[in-house]
Amino acid sequence: MKIACIQLNVAFGDIEKNFTNVEKFIREAADKGAELAILPEMWNSSYALEKLEDLADPNGERTKNFLQNLSEELQIHIVGGSVSTKKDGKFYNTMYVYNNKGELVSEYDKAHLFRLMDEHLYLSAGDKQNNFELGDIPAAGVICYDIRFPEWLRLHALNGAKVIFVSAQWPTPRIDHWKTLLQARAIESQCFVIAVNRISHKKQNFNGQSMVIEPWGEVLWTGGEDEEMAIIDVDFSIVDEIRQRIPVYDDRRPELYKDILK
Repeated sequence: MKIACIQLNVAFGDIEKNFTNVEKFIREAADKGAELAILPEMWNSSYALEKLEDLADPNGERTKNFLQNLSEELQIHIVGGSVSTKKDGKFYNTMYVYNNKGELVSEYDKAHLFRLMDEHLYLSAGDKQNNFELGDIPAAGVICYDIRFPEWLRLHALNGAKVIFVSAQWPTPRIDHWKTLLQARAIESQCFVIAVNRISHKKQNFNGQSMVIEPWGEVLWTGGEDEEMAIIDVDFSIVDEIRQRIPVYDDRRPELYKDILK
């Protein structure tokens, strides 16, 4: 499957500019033959958390209509990164996933809120997993800080995911953590990890380094520090082969882990 990783310069608090930019890149991805496009975290508003009352998408309606129309028109799967939403009077960091028929296949609210960026002061945490299928590929999606919780990603892999999509706004000072954690999650879960980060706005410090990692931990592509889109051809068939060669899933002993998972 040809996958377009769209590494954006997300404009702080500028909803219209961000929607225009995302549409441009998704159309370009489809024109170049991409079958799936993935976006970064909070691409509609960035981390303008103090302005969510004005910026957050009510019930995600604008975002859902936008992604549905593009996916159906262009016949492309879209892992819609995440956007700030307002639902039932609360704010969330929400990922929407559409298949190439324009059908919503997943809605996920970020489960782990990052205190160092004050998410817990403004956002509510989700409490549901995010497994879904795109075409015939079982997949999962998580958001940024989620990758620091290996048990959360392993749960999605245990539920069948052969690829875990990660949308992020991961800051430059900890970019080495980003790279190491992503490789570790791919190796331990024996699945692809496809992760898209944003680049910097003048008020914030992000430097891209989006990654596509195969189940052995080999990095197939790393983004630079500028806004860009890369299309990577991914062969998901190798997942089953790798899991057979080193049968980690068969050798698990969950009865020993139950206490640490409480």
